[in-house]
Amino acid sequence: MSATLPEHLLIIAGRGTYPLLLARSARQAGVARITVAAVRGMTCRELRAFADDCAVFGVGEAGRMLDWAERAGIRHAVMAGQITPAALFCTRFDAFSRAILRSLTVKNAHTIFGALAEQLTARTITVLPASQFMDAHLPQPGTLTRREPDPREWNDIRFGLDVGMRVCDLDIGQTVVVKDGMILAVEAFEGTNRTIRRAGTLGGAGAVVVKVAKTGHDMRFDIPVIGADTLPILRRARVSALALQAGRTLLLDREAVIRAADRLNIAIVAVDSGLPALRTGDAP
Repeated sequence: MSATLPEHLLIIAGRGTYPLLLARSARQAGVARITVAAVRGMTCRELRAFADDCAVFGVGEAGRMLDWAERAGIRHAVMAGQITPAALFCTRFDAFSRAILRSLTVKNAHTIFGALAEQLTARTITVLPASQFMDAHLPQPGTLTRREPDPREWNDIRFGLDVGMRVCDLDIGQTVVVKDGMILAVEAFEGTNRTIRRAGTLGGAGAVVVKVAKTGHDMRFDIPVIGADTLPILRRARVSALALQAGRTLLLDREAVIRAADRLNIAIVAVDSGLPALRTGDAP
């Protein structure tokens, strides 16, 4: 946790439970006022009700959102939750957002959210780590489920970790799926869940999913996340093991995830990659 706790925190919130869990943790830590910039059709209603203030914006309304945040006197912000990738192809963008996208030669999560972070910083709004207040959701090394991975799964985990970090360092994706030393699927624009579904179709039962963060990950955004919504996908794809980078991947709804994995006989392990854990207390 940072030495200076913000009194007023803006959460720019996408899809999923992550922004809500972050808001609750921030409140428990002593943040007095929580404001939410919700993404239309994505941010959960429970978070919008939880916030002290909330405004709703379209995916392509970055300019309007930034002007609103500046007028509201926001000084600290955090970006959390998923933005549906397909929205980038079917959204009408305001002039400000179009200018940002045109300025980017390469368009991926890091460049797009990085550009947004730069614009927030230019308005004297400090963008905090997306892992801020989330220490309890960063698993440390070890097997989290009752069942340990078997030798075959461990071989695939080690291989997947090596390949996954190379892929992630190229800003392609954070997930690879391996079976018997073969790469079944690599995450790209479609996201984790669709990657797992594709691997299940190709390889059948017994695949291993590996989720990683890039070597020099900018922890202000796009931190790898696994939550309860991933378990039904793993079940349908007949995945046998899931490996996360210890201290570098958020595991949300941990107890529910582990209970479900134990019922499904899916091994979940947090693996030490030798890289430093994401630090939750220091703004960049």
